[in-house]
Amino acid sequence: MKRSETTLIVFARAPMPGRAKTRLIPALGKKGAAALHQRLLENTLDTITTLQQCKLELWCTPDTSHPSFKHLKNEYPLSLHQQQGADLGERMAHAMQRALMEKRDAIIIGTDCPELSADDILQAIDLLQQGYDAVIGPAVDGGYYLLGLKRFESSLFQNIRWGSDSVFQQTLARLDRAGMPYQTLTTKHDLDRPADLEHFPELYSTNHEGN
Repeated sequence: MKRSETTLIVFARAPMPGRAKTRLIPALGKKGAAALHQRLLENTLDTITTLQQCKLELWCTPDTSHPSFKHLKNEYPLSLHQQQGADLGERMAHAMQRALMEKRDAIIIGTDCPELSADDILQAIDLLQQGYDAVIGPAVDGGYYLLGLKRFESSLFQNIRWGSDSVFQQTLARLDRAGMPYQTLTTKHDLDRPADLEHFPELYSTNHEGN
């Protein structure tokens, strides 16, 4: 498995109280939600930096200037990039297309899936290198926590109802329509809403800090 031919793209929002993990604010407060977001980001980077031969890119919003991002740049072997586009689809498409111009395959993830493991990433890389055009990891809430591509296809990112419970199914339909052979990974829980906290009590107990 040639990991050096893979770019790992991590999408992340600056952990600013009131702007990060907003759907968790009713349960955790603004500061608690931001602290949880920071921990999820660091956990994700801890997981994937064990894959030392992969190229690691952190795509930031609203920009790369937040002190947290600068700290992560010093702590992890990654490069910082600013997300570009009017919506999530455009921003993901921009990052993915850029990565595929440089490497044979690329994998994009967020920071919302504490269950994501290095083995999941390795499985995705292996499937792409076996010849599949795409690998997708479904989330319980109907979205996905990972998308790996061997070739860029713009329709995967256009007119998707982002944040809905049909993102995964919409994306599969686009893959079928584009004639892209794909494989799916194990379904996992994202941590986006207060109800999701019950699956990760250790994260909740250390981040319930009020407003």
